[in-house]
Amino acid sequence: MSTPQSLTDYFEKNALKRDKWKKRNRFYQKMLQKQFSFIIPEGSTVLELGCSTGDLLNAVKPSYGLGVDFSENAINIAKEKYPGLDFQVADVLTFEADKAFDYIILSDMLTSVWDIQQLFHVVRKYVTPTTKIIISSYNYLWEPILKFGEFLRLKAKQPLQNWLSVQDIHNLLALEDFEIIKKEKKLLFPKYIPIINFIFNKFLANLPLVNSLDLVNFITARPISKAEKKKEYSTTIVVPSRNEKGNVENAILQTPEFGSHQEFIFIEGGSQDGTYEEMLRVQKAYPDKDIKVMKQTGKGKGNAVRDAFDASTCDILMILDADLTTPPEDMHKFYEALAQNKGEFINGCRLVYPMEDEAMRFLNLLGNKFFGWFFSFLLGQRMKDTLCGTKVLFKSDYEIIKANRSYFGNFDPFGDFDLLFGAAKLNMKITEVLVRYRNRAYGSTQISRFKHGWLLIKMSLFAARKIKFK
Repeated sequence: MSTPQSLTDYFEKNALKRDKWKKRNRFYQKMLQKQFSFIIPEGSTVLELGCSTGDLLNAVKPSYGLGVDFSENAINIAKEKYPGLDFQVADVLTFEADKAFDYIILSDMLTSVWDIQQLFHVVRKYVTPTTKIIISSYNYLWEPILKFGEFLRLKAKQPLQNWLSVQDIHNLLALEDFEIIKKEKKLLFPKYIPIINFIFNKFLANLPLVNSLDLVNFITARPISKAEKKKEYSTTIVVPSRNEKGNVENAILQTPEFGSHQEFIFIEGGSQDGTYEEMLRVQKAYPDKDIKVMKQTGKGKGNAVRDAFDASTCDILMILDADLTTPPEDMHKFYEALAQNKGEFINGCRLVYPMEDEAMRFLNLLGNKFFGWFFSFLLGQRMKDTLCGTKVLFKSDYEIIKANRSYFGNFDPFGDFDLLFGAAKLNMKITEVLVRYRNRAYGSTQISRFKHGWLLIKMSLFAARKIKFK
């Protein structure tokens, strides 16, 4: 099914007026460009369907960008404005791409598409398992206000209006084998007035409950992989250790075999109980295992993890805390979740199953529950346990996180938030695997509830400024 000629004629007739309307609503257009530029990493390959005169595609700074619109006049304007990008006249309902893209933009076009499910069906033909679809759509609660804006000639009149809730979009995506990764809401007041903008758009628009009144929904989706022959991956299991001598050998003995190859990297930092010497002993005692032993170059678990990840030679990266309170026997669950594409960043969750009596103190438990709620709010994805040390991802994805680390900077001595924030910033699907949290068999906790708790709060507020209240 293609777009009706009457709709095509309307947009073609009004193509020369599009930039005039954009200038009249430049604050809204700048907000779109800022949000899409935040979501899409600079240098990605990007396809925009319904690109109009090309301003948004240019704003995200793609390494290769292709814009598609059925208005020949709009495409001619886009080509003249942005000669470094490619533009093509085509109906988005029948368009066939000859390559796949990192990101596909559907901005403010679902309201005007004749058959939305057909659009998602066509898009499904030219995505890879890692392609992300970024959708912006109006909040249906704003329908009467926007209609009134059209009447007052404050907004361009639309010949066709589909008013969809986020659940409507979710259902349409699911019918064509896409799943939503995260949802964000922006813009409570769509005109720029300095103080009003700060209060309403910078602050109130980002608060829970209040944000249900925001004008624009931003939805990030990814294709759900079809069933295919299972592929085996090589895996690096990183065990950062400080004063964990009694747990080193058990990390080897209790971890089941999975994947095409296992590489253990024990990395030590400042131990006083002979942990490093124990690592060397275990390395010699198990010559059939691929065991590497390192000393970290700096301080903190975050530094140890980054050093070990850089030294890894395998497809998948895993963190196994040396206290073994997350059972090594469960590591295969993390591997299976990633290998079967149940998520792109697999995080452990210790807060569902009953815990052993001394596994987590009450204040620590309350802190974990608070950070779980707060991070779900910040990242736009549900998370229950942000502080579980076991995290798993492909090394290729870690390299992208590493390349984009400058956005947050080297702020996290623990390493957990660095990975979580990086994964969320790059629109990776975060999936939690449930584990039973058990008591230490050796040593004592190295976490100070109040000192480290205050540090976690400061890092969370930093993240809120960089992600939500930017």
